[in-house]
Amino acid sequence: MVWQLVESNEALRRVLEEGAGSEAVIIDTEFMRRNTFYPQVALVQLCFAGSGNVSDTAWLIDPLTLEDTAPLADLLVDPKVVKVLHSASEDLEVFQNWLGVLPQPLFDTQRAAALLGRGFGLGYRALVQAICDVDLPKGETRSDWLQRPLTESQCEYAAQDVTWLLPVWRELDAQCERERKREWVLADGRDAMGALGTAVSDYHKRIKTAWKLNPGELGALAAICDWREQTARLRDRPRSWIIDDKACIQLAQQDPLNWSELKSAVDLPPPALRRYGEQLLELLAAQRQVPETELPQPLPAPLDARQRDLVKKLKAQVRDIAQQQGTAPEVLVQSKDYELLLREASGEDVAVPGHWHGWRSDVVIAPLRRSLASADQ
Repeated sequence: MVWQLVESNEALRRVLEEGAGSEAVIIDTEFMRRNTFYPQVALVQLCFAGSGNVSDTAWLIDPLTLEDTAPLADLLVDPKVVKVLHSASEDLEVFQNWLGVLPQPLFDTQRAAALLGRGFGLGYRALVQAICDVDLPKGETRSDWLQRPLTESQCEYAAQDVTWLLPVWRELDAQCERERKREWVLADGRDAMGALGTAVSDYHKRIKTAWKLNPGELGALAAICDWREQTARLRDRPRSWIIDDKACIQLAQQDPLNWSELKSAVDLPPPALRRYGEQLLELLAAQRQVPETELPQPLPAPLDARQRDLVKKLKAQVRDIAQQQGTAPEVLVQSKDYELLLREASGEDVAVPGHWHGWRSDVVIAPLRRSLASADQ
């Protein structure tokens, strides 16, 4: 395995110029996120699939030494070069926050393996083991990637994350070509980028007990979660470091009118109470002035017994479709989609997810809709 550190603007420019004509580039990142809202990029690894001088080498780009990242951003959005990542969701967030761009077209090898029936949610080491018969070490998994200088062991570990993904991609891509699933993988890559960050404004819907709240309480919860999101981003701290979900629910239900009620009704750590108490009281006071017509509708209750039985039947149907298509069933339909399909079939106005369109629409969504329609007759 050959790797080389890239620690200057000029070195980065030279590498990217030579790799510009490559068919694909393998990409990985190392970042830290222990006490921040945003991931702190610490290293970017590239390995070009081509015949040039930069091919088959792991290029370890040190972002802490760069002033001009525009060439890297240009590579990420070059439509002629396929970007190959494994389980790309966190890497996408790194690039969005650091460079303001997302890698496209995107070929996610974890997603490809699932669409090819090789297993759902396979980790990188497991996929390399299955395809290359190589057992990669885990030695630097919890390493401090922001330390400098990087150790030899860190560089070796980081390089393996892209050098072994190159033969993995070549095999998966060839199988995708044979089975006509390459566009499936690329379409799912586009969906992943389109979905990035879109659920932030609806964070309150992720809280399990939110369905129990009335419209006034739910409106307060949404406002509190939005405030927390903005505060977490502004301070670059995890959401739970601002206030946790339990406190959000308590604030919405108890609706304290003053400092005394806030202290007694809501489980806020003293530092959070001192820092955010007045802001929260002002937020709740403003929320009380919202007209009833502008309050959100209550969230749907958990599925009843009949609906749960329908979900079981839908999952069985998806398993049959997956077997016919040679895919993992979990990659065809997300777990949250079953409930959404049921609510759509019952006449509720639901927002159709982007991944229901494209190839997935004909292969699985349309058959499930037909099944639900016949079940109601």
